[in-house]
Amino acid sequence: MKHPQLARLKSVADDGIQAFLDRWPADEADGLYAPVHYLMALGGKRLRPVLGLAAAEAEGADAAAAMPAALAVELFHNFTLMHDDIMDEAPLRRGQATVHAKWNENTAILSGDALYTLAHIALTDLPGDALVRVLPVFNTTALEVCIGQQSDMAFEQRSDVNVQEYLEMIRLKTSVLLAASLAMGAAVAGASERRVSAWYRIGEQLGLAFQMQDDLLDAFGDAATGKQVGGDILSDKKTFLRLHTWAALSDAEREELAQWDGRTDRPADKVAAVQAAMRATGAEAAARERMALYVADARRELAALDLPGTWLEAFESVADHIVTRNA
Repeated sequence: MKHPQLARLKSVADDGIQAFLDRWPADEADGLYAPVHYLMALGGKRLRPVLGLAAAEAEGADAAAAMPAALAVELFHNFTLMHDDIMDEAPLRRGQATVHAKWNENTAILSGDALYTLAHIALTDLPGDALVRVLPVFNTTALEVCIGQQSDMAFEQRSDVNVQEYLEMIRLKTSVLLAASLAMGAAVAGASERRVSAWYRIGEQLGLAFQMQDDLLDAFGDAATGKQVGGDILSDKKTFLRLHTWAALSDAEREELAQWDGRTDRPADKVAAVQAAMRATGAEAAARERMALYVADARRELAALDLPGTWLEAFESVADHIVTRNA
């Protein structure tokens, strides 16, 4: 995030996260907090806490007031990553060994539980009036993310998943946490319920666009970005691109393409065949069009908030980043 306001808040978020974790020091021999420090140190864009801090400042508060809420979101997000990596049997996270690969599954489960608990501890640093507004949003969001993950796993066993089911799954698994970040930041700043709801809708639309871009990068991205091109294709993951493609194929075409499902012997050929079908059926174009619609909806909500110019520019830059990023 190159906008100066957001770059500043990224630094603020990094410092706040480290200061919070320093309250629970760990050495390499520690089996509970060491994995927490390890995963959190892998960094990332800190998009969720930065958005929460930015919403608070845009609503007239100091970023420090929203830090407990921003911390809670980032700690919870990393809890989901730690446990998702176990479920996905993923060996790498941001180019480094996942926690369960570096330690073991039991350690990753328990340290993930600790991260979830630390998220709630972070929230208790909010003053009472802010906590009353934020806690229901946080708890509802946490449950929705779990529902989204469960749906994602269930889809692996189903052959009848449709596009609308997929979109609802990514809304729950990805979008609601971005939405909660913005809504909680605004709530801490004392924004009206109407404005908090508007911030939530902005995050929801940006989150949907974010996941759509992830799907596109996975299927058609550049290997130089560090992402495995075609990873979702190789694992037969039911993304928007796959579901759109399968729905547009004739029975004979679908049967021919389905012969690649479950195969691991010719990965390059499998990726090439499915990519060709996605493009031929207009799936790639449809995903880009849908992503653009989500971003347009978010921009309309932003415009209605009548933010100061610098903050409108900052959030517009987030929308631009989501649809143009390559990693």
